[in-house]
Amino acid sequence: MDREYARPLDVAALAGVALMSAGHFARSFRAAFGETPYGYLMTRRIERAKALLRRGDLSVTDVCMEVGCTSLGSFSARFTQLVGETPSAYRAREHGADEGLPACVAKVVTRPVRNGEARPDPAP
Repeated sequence: MDREYARPLDVAALAGVALMSAGHFARSFRAAFGETPYGYLMTRRIERAKALLRRGDLSVTDVCMEVGCTSLGSFSARFTQLVGETPSAYRAREHGADEGLPACVAKVVTRPVRNGEARPDPAP
């Protein structure tokens, strides 16, 4: 899914490769990664979309299609949910601080996080 994020998700095919039923695969995936296969795929797509939007040479619609989403409305809603701002607002914002970062560091720093997922640790 990390490499083929732009292709449609086929849980049954993934489950077959893992020699599991689709239901068991989905449950095992969620236990291992903390989200469903579809949620994981959408996080990867939004991660790539953020990189394309930072470049600034593609429209939001072009980015949507480039990362494998077929509905601009669904893409925008999921992007806003994960990033906290619309794709258009993210594209328009200055991203100069991220420019000098190596790609491996930028990927970690700009990784989308679901709302409520990253909470500060409670004080001991």
